[in-house]
Amino acid sequence: VLRALKNRFGATTEAGIFEMTDKGLHTVTNPSAALLQERRISDGSIVTATMEGSRAILVEVQALVNTTSYGYPKRTASGVDLNRVNLLVAMLERRTKLKLSDKDIFVNIVGGIRLTEPAADLALCLAIGSASKAMQLKKNAVVFGEVGLAGEVRHVPFLEKRLSEAKKLGFEAAIGPVVRSGKPPAFLSEVDSVRTTLNTFLEK
Repeated sequence: VLRALKNRFGATTEAGIFEMTDKGLHTVTNPSAALLQERRISDGSIVTATMEGSRAILVEVQALVNTTSYGYPKRTASGVDLNRVNLLVAMLERRTKLKLSDKDIFVNIVGGIRLTEPAADLALCLAIGSASKAMQLKKNAVVFGEVGLAGEVRHVPFLEKRLSEAKKLGFEAAIGPVVRSGKPPAFLSEVDSVRTTLNTFLEK
């Protein structure tokens, strides 16, 4: 991923995605498809729509939850801030019926992408909840939304870009925050809390 930090002739919000081959760097024309091509649908696997610069990219969030063998549970995160994961785990313990205080939790973002925006919060929560309960999403859906400490799901920017990318990759729906104004797209399943999302969209 090549980002422009300083650009005399244009915006610095753009990001280019390239693949190194034996003939040099080549542009990846469809990054989302490349990142999801080896995905296996299972518990603990959730796809989120994140923004790289001004483009939406779909990435897989994986979580593994096991009962700890030690006195102190282990928490590991690759591709996302560990402090953010710990914050979301604490929120899940307080605001839902998930019992995670004695669990080892491992979170991985597939493909080497690093998630820095809070829009990935809901996908992280669903991945952890899914892995903890050995349940999967009812729908073939993309998940995004910022999550607050009260367990509420908050608005995120670039809604249309995220939905468009999900449709392009053949997903049936998107799960995200309530639209602030106007009629919500039929493609979007609106949710207002993490607890409601877990209870509504996970199944054995």
